Amino acid sequence: MHSDTIAPSVPAVLLQNVEQAAHTLQGVIYETLLQQNLGLSATYGATVYLKREDLQVVRSYKIRGAYHKISQLAREQDVPEVVCASAGNHAQGVAYACQLLGLKGYIFMPANTPAQKVSKVRLFGQEQVEVILTGNTFDDTFQAAKLFCDERGCAFVHPFDDLAIVEGQATVGLEILKAAPQAIDYVFMPIGGGGLASGVGSVFRQLSPKTKLIGVQPLGAPSMQQAIQHGKRQALEHIESFVDGAAVKCPGALTFELCRELLDDVVLVPEGQVCEDLLRMYNEEGIVLEPAGTLSISALRQFAAEIRGKTVVCVLSGSNNDITRMEDIKERAMRHQGLKHYFMVTFNQRPGALRRFVNNVLHPDDDIIHFQYIKKNNKEKGPVFVGIEVKKPHEIQGIQQRMQEEGFAYEYLNGKQDFLSLLV
Repeated sequence: MHSDTIAPSVPAVLLQNVEQAAHTLQGVIYETLLQQNLGLSATYGATVYLKREDLQVVRSYKIRGAYHKISQLAREQDVPEVVCASAGNHAQGVAYACQLLGLKGYIFMPANTPAQKVSKVRLFGQEQVEVILTGNTFDDTFQAAKLFCDERGCAFVHPFDDLAIVEGQATVGLEILKAAPQAIDYVFMPIGGGGLASGVGSVFRQLSPKTKLIGVQPLGAPSMQQAIQHGKRQALEHIESFVDGAAVKCPGALTFELCRELLDDVVLVPEGQVCEDLLRMYNEEGIVLEPAGTLSISALRQFAAEIRGKTVVCVLSGSNNDITRMEDIKERAMRHQGLKHYFMVTFNQRPGALRRFVNNVLHPDDDIIHFQYIKKNNKEKGPVFVGIEVKKPHEIQGIQQRMQEEGFAYEYLNGKQDFLSLLV
């Protein structure tokens, strides 16, 4: 996918500018660990290192780009107020930068942003920032922020589509290469808008050109993957927002061009796989990640054969996960593993139908985890929403076969996320 030179129209990410950004960030951020993970290394027969940006100040790499950009603005004679739109990590990075640099910041966040995230932004920004909750979707919030910015003559701090932001994120790449004890064969990086991948990719192409660079997006929000595949940016009409740190409808103009030229591949990972790996990292390694921070680990499965015997780095981009989401994460993981299944089953509305379903369709080890039966007096048949948990994934095939044999018409619902979100 990549070529050795960037197209002339694309601003270059110069190594000297990235090194200057690293100097600017000294004393502001942590040089996070590049830590070998023994569990993943054993699983894949590779040497797997984790770049622990989940342990960064504000618990994500976003402080790097935000501080670098805002420090440039602060050095200008006419110091502007700054504005950003973000539902999460970028907002925290901008707020913290404003507090450190003494600039007034207006942080626009969607109206439905969890209170925990809003309070964290206020904590990092202190008296320097004002949080403005507006818009039902991020796009609404973004437009409101831009309008406010234009009216007041503020400086807009974009979450990814800005050269200074990319240079700040690129310092992750410098740190990886500085800490790596051996040559790196593969780097896996999450992609939302593409700022991190553009920056790290630029550093590696200049200092470690043989390293394969792999971007990773959630299956339900494949904006960069689609843009590169079709050769142009185009906003997706609908995205799955579960992996919220990487759920971007359209990549940036700058970051699209950089990723298209720099990356060897952009791959997609199912949200259920992300949930499964997030829980495994928590339970087995004691590492708390947000869904976007797990993407790079989840991509390893697709490259299992290629990376055997190789040296691999996965960038863990953040750990701002709300504990109230854990039940949903567990639910999605179990569906992905084939252990939880949901159906809309048509029952005859006469005595004995439920007993026949339990006795003749289910096995003793199967567990009914959800059962919603609405009796309709004027009809012979009624719909029942049924959730079933099995011990092994293949057992669901027997349940489906026995439902057909017993005359229970059904619709399988596991792939219908919007519908399940209302019921489960």
